[in-house]
Amino acid sequence: MNISYKWLKEYVDFNLTPQEVCDALTSEGLEVDSLEEVQSIQGGLKGLFVGKVLTCEAHPNSDHLHVTTVDLGHETPSQIVCGAPNVAAGQKVIVADLGCVLYDGDKEFVIKKSKLRGVESYGMICAEDEIGVGTSHDGIIVLPDTAKEGTPAAEYYNLESDWLIEIDITANRADALSHWGVARDLYAWLKRNGYETSLHRPGCDAFEVDNECLPIDVEIQCAEACKRYACVSLTGCKVTESPEWLQKKLNVIGIRPINNIVDITNYVMMAYGQPLHCFDADMVKNHKIVVKTMPEGTPFVTLDGVEHKLSERDLAICNAEEPMCIAGVFGGKGSGTYDTTVNVVLESAYFHPTWIRKSARRHGLSTDASFRFERGIDPNGVIYALKQAALLCKELAGAKVSMQIKDVYPEPIPDPVVELKYEYVNSLVGKVIGEDMIKSIVESLEMKVLDENAEGLKLQIPAYRVDVQRPCDVVEDILRIYGYNNVEIPTQLKSSLVIKGEEDLKHKAENLIGEQLVGCGFNEILNNSLTKGDYYKALNHYHADHLVRIMNPLSSDLNVMRETLLFGGLESLEYNIKRKNPNLRFFEFGNVYDYSAEKHTVDNPQAAYKEEYHLGLWLTGKRVSGSWAHPEEDTSFYELKAYVENILRRVGLSFAAVVFKKSDNDIFSSAIAIENRGGKLIAEMGVIAKKHLKEFDIELPVYYAEINWTLLMKAVRKNTVNFHEISKFPPVSRDLALLVDSNVEFVEIEKIAYQSEKKLLKKVELFDVYEGKNLPAGKKSYAVNFILQDEEKTLTEKHIEAVMTKLIANLKKQLNAELR
Repeated sequence: MNISYKWLKEYVDFNLTPQEVCDALTSEGLEVDSLEEVQSIQGGLKGLFVGKVLTCEAHPNSDHLHVTTVDLGHETPSQIVCGAPNVAAGQKVIVADLGCVLYDGDKEFVIKKSKLRGVESYGMICAEDEIGVGTSHDGIIVLPDTAKEGTPAAEYYNLESDWLIEIDITANRADALSHWGVARDLYAWLKRNGYETSLHRPGCDAFEVDNECLPIDVEIQCAEACKRYACVSLTGCKVTESPEWLQKKLNVIGIRPINNIVDITNYVMMAYGQPLHCFDADMVKNHKIVVKTMPEGTPFVTLDGVEHKLSERDLAICNAEEPMCIAGVFGGKGSGTYDTTVNVVLESAYFHPTWIRKSARRHGLSTDASFRFERGIDPNGVIYALKQAALLCKELAGAKVSMQIKDVYPEPIPDPVVELKYEYVNSLVGKVIGEDMIKSIVESLEMKVLDENAEGLKLQIPAYRVDVQRPCDVVEDILRIYGYNNVEIPTQLKSSLVIKGEEDLKHKAENLIGEQLVGCGFNEILNNSLTKGDYYKALNHYHADHLVRIMNPLSSDLNVMRETLLFGGLESLEYNIKRKNPNLRFFEFGNVYDYSAEKHTVDNPQAAYKEEYHLGLWLTGKRVSGSWAHPEEDTSFYELKAYVENILRRVGLSFAAVVFKKSDNDIFSSAIAIENRGGKLIAEMGVIAKKHLKEFDIELPVYYAEINWTLLMKAVRKNTVNFHEISKFPPVSRDLALLVDSNVEFVEIEKIAYQSEKKLLKKVELFDVYEGKNLPAGKKSYAVNFILQDEEKTLTEKHIEAVMTKLIANLKKQLNAELR
């Protein structure tokens, strides 16, 4: 929400600096994201001064230039060469002094000492368009004789900077989505902190009906969605450009001026928080407005020319024959105001927030109006905003009010009533605030005291405070105005001893592995659990049917819960690579989600949903780059494999308890899966398929691993740490050259080896693979090293031979392997 500092001062009196205002708003819960100085004229006329032309003579080497001396209030006059035809001695002019920066669109240039046809010039006498105070370039600006030389141009033109305050409004604070709303909160803070202040806004006493020549009838057919609808007609409007003051107000907060009628509706919305819509009255057929739903699939073209199919749950504002706009969201083509518009109907309404939110999401439309309606506006502000807009139309467009305001309000929305006990306030805050202070704060927040007794207050909450419905909500409001920093930290800390549970051990393991990865050069990332459903369209392993879908997604990019951590990490890689940071190591701990329709039952619908905690690792770019001591080296799958195995070792997973096998997950071009003996997937690691990288404009190979942290913690939760002496007896190394079918993977050999000898076999390593001539067709050779060791004695040749014979026999039997 963008707030103008100067605009804010129109509603609440204060003498705080812009930064002090930001600090005050942040302290009371309206967190300020940024503060920026905004100038109505680019550059703020810095370096420009009023000057008096003392002399003006023809340039000796030019028939159109003049050599002048100009008094700028300095010790000595400045010599300036000027080409304007209207320059003359005795004039008061605007001069850009040396060092002044002038702007031409996005370009800028600095006034420097220069020579023009051999004559030195120490500045520039300016025309209107050269400094941004007008559009004329017929000649230099000639000021009245009353202008005093040496006066800064900004002072002469009464140019004042404004300050743009950007506030991060939380979803519950719909009341602060306007300058008036922010002013109310600031007023309460000023009162609490002892400042002299007052809160005020323009009245509506000047509103009157000029004639009744254009009555508009209103009918609400869907009272559930439209609680209140009001309108007024205006005739004789002259649609033109808005005056400068209105354009400046809108420009400062980032709204593009369109015409005076549309600008008035935007101004009122940003001023008071009430969205308005203006119809060309000639488009309102039979001069009747009907608020209703349309049949499913009704075609409707919005102002931007896009056709939408209306749902039977979309509220529409219709004339006697057809819909004119999607209520609270977007106007229809032809229903707005144009240069030819003469008669206007202004609409001001209160729509049910849920209806508007669902319509906006359904059609992928988000407007300033829907942003406010879907959070809840002030139902009691409908008529005030309508009258203010009508008064401005009379002032700026010459309009006549041509009907009594039509206000259809079938069931008025009551103000909530809350019983607040002083003891409850003090217990929740953790400090005794005082009854007078509590009463003062709630009254400054426009909460009406209906009844008061020794125990507390009975309060009537204004309807615009949609977030205040319960006593705890009132306490929160009291505390943010009182000041969180004014609640002292207690001198005593009360705690109880607890035994570490399973969750504590999981958290410790997560921190341990996080620190290990950071030590290896990784950076931790954190991505949204909501992601884009399109990522899963063509996948077999992570099937789209297993996605947990959001019923009312914020956007098409956040419409499902993620099944894998992969795509969030690829988004992070893309972001960094496009910013010239290609050598990346990322890791992320996060939840992934799965839906299984087969498990869904009426009695237990939650059984269809599964949530697991995973760890993702991403590698891309160079492993070593820019080192004088080591040549550049690309990352590789084997580097990733080492990181994964180190993680598994660190948490205490026994490799004898898992199986390595080839993965068929189609997010990879090639990958390895690690499963427990029960066949459940603990981890996968591999090279991401190029078709997925292409979606993110990533050209470098990406190596990715995903570990099921939930399953891994279950596998190691009963582990106990056993210590033993380093064996005094030497290990024995044996190598085998095995001829196997070309489709046999090394992991199969490793698995059979550990199954054949569980006690003495310590390590199995592949050190060579050969395919080519001198081998039978469809065969390949693996060179494998086996390490044997007994912890209690030296192995004899006979014992070693027995182990190797058994191992070779099992390899021959299960893989049809042969010794070369």
